[in-house]
Amino acid sequence: MKEATLQSTGDPWAEILERAPWFHNLHLPDGTQTAPEHPLGDFPAFKWAAIAAHIPVDLHGWRVLDVGCNAGFYSIELARRGAHVTAVDIDPHYLDQARWAARRCRVQDAITFWQQPVYALAHDPASYDLVWFMGVFYHLRYPTLALDILRRKTRKLMMFQSLTMPGDHVLTPPENLPIDARERMLEPGWPRMAFIELRLADDPTNWWAPNHACVEAMLRASGFRVRARPDHECYLCEPDGVTPIRHDEELRAAVNLTSK
Repeated sequence: MKEATLQSTGDPWAEILERAPWFHNLHLPDGTQTAPEHPLGDFPAFKWAAIAAHIPVDLHGWRVLDVGCNAGFYSIELARRGAHVTAVDIDPHYLDQARWAARRCRVQDAITFWQQPVYALAHDPASYDLVWFMGVFYHLRYPTLALDILRRKTRKLMMFQSLTMPGDHVLTPPENLPIDARERMLEPGWPRMAFIELRLADDPTNWWAPNHACVEAMLRASGFRVRARPDHECYLCEPDGVTPIRHDEELRAAVNLTSK
């Protein structure tokens, strides 16, 4: 694996450069930063600063699932609060960065790293007290399938973030829309999601941009209740206590689940 080819030199900046490029600007214990000139600023530290107060300070005994962990910023912060974190990503480059950073931050024993897509979690029998699902949803070809799977994984809380369309207006749709009243779907605040056929921000994996109303509607449809909005595009959710998957047979067929 790539991790085995990168030998420790003892010089953190040299090892950071070996593992470039970085999307997370990690602040290492010796003061070194992995991406000090990040185009978004001190990312994701400024995001964490906005949402950290909404997560319990003491996570000892909590199992956390970080989906799309990237270079491990959130996994490391949650491990520092006492959680045992399962960190998942599909990109071996990011996982190498995250493993290296976890060692530098001395939390490697609290984090387990897996390389796999979110859909493979359907076959993981474990459930988690907190699911961290930030910056992934809009990159997925099958986004509501991922939400349905993660609802099955979530015991207490989920932190959700997605790229969205501008605006916070919410229209409450009728319980049953007549087929000849579809013009209502064009009204401001109707739950809708834009499909990105080509590229957004030069990224071919940016597939979707839901509006705020659509995010809340999809979360409800997958069995979540929005508890708070700690920051722009961020939703702290909890299971709503009802049957988590409305179309269980469809989900099971999509991920080839043969046992309940």
